[in-house]
Amino acid sequence: MNREYHKWHSPRLSCEIELLVFGHGGAKVLVFPTRDGRFYEYENLGIVEALTHKILTGHLQLYCVDSIDRETFYCWWRDPAERIQRHMQFEEYILNEVLPFMAFKNSHDCTIVHGCSLGAFHATNMAFRHPHLFQKLCAFSGRYDLTLHVEYFHNLFDGYYDENIYYHTPTHYLPELECEWRLRHLRNMDIVFTIGKEDPFLANNHHLSELLQSKGIPHVMHEWGGRAHRASYWRKMAPLYL
Repeated sequence: MNREYHKWHSPRLSCEIELLVFGHGGAKVLVFPTRDGRFYEYENLGIVEALTHKILTGHLQLYCVDSIDRETFYCWWRDPAERIQRHMQFEEYILNEVLPFMAFKNSHDCTIVHGCSLGAFHATNMAFRHPHLFQKLCAFSGRYDLTLHVEYFHNLFDGYYDENIYYHTPTHYLPELECEWRLRHLRNMDIVFTIGKEDPFLANNHHLSELLQSKGIPHVMHEWGGRAHRASYWRKMAPLYL
């Protein structure tokens, strides 16, 4: 299997940042790691191995990016307004550095955005905010409102709220979304969610599904038994849904 390591200095993040590429061609898959996960997490969790057949046969090419969640949502010493600002810089890095890099390496007309856990939030928020860039969204075990307090998962902005948080919270901005251009692209996207029947964010996933239905956006929500929030489940989901 083709495996490439890449590292460069990001002018948008003002630091060096790394990523891994798996495969030689096929649909490009932008893979976000879980909370605090690194660019090598997808490989370490065995999910790359679970996708071996699709990668070797040229159906998928994975681009596993790094995370800066410890500088954004989980940076407790930083003011909440600064946390979301740093996240917005990360989005600019993805849009203006990673996606052009993917397009340079692979001209395939399908780009998939994917992630597990907090990576599912990143993937979904990216797809909904920039739907013209992606043909498919595949989000496993996600939380789509970081202001919620559920179980031991608390509000990642400590009660602070501003316009930037609103526009980076899918279940907040979707109800007011009226842009026909954006809605048209979302309605043409292949959208797949998975969530465990005992996952603490099951209700949040149901709410997201209801919002998508209200906007006429087709999607599929697969509910798995148990909490389904670990790599052993994701290794089974990836070959089925990616």
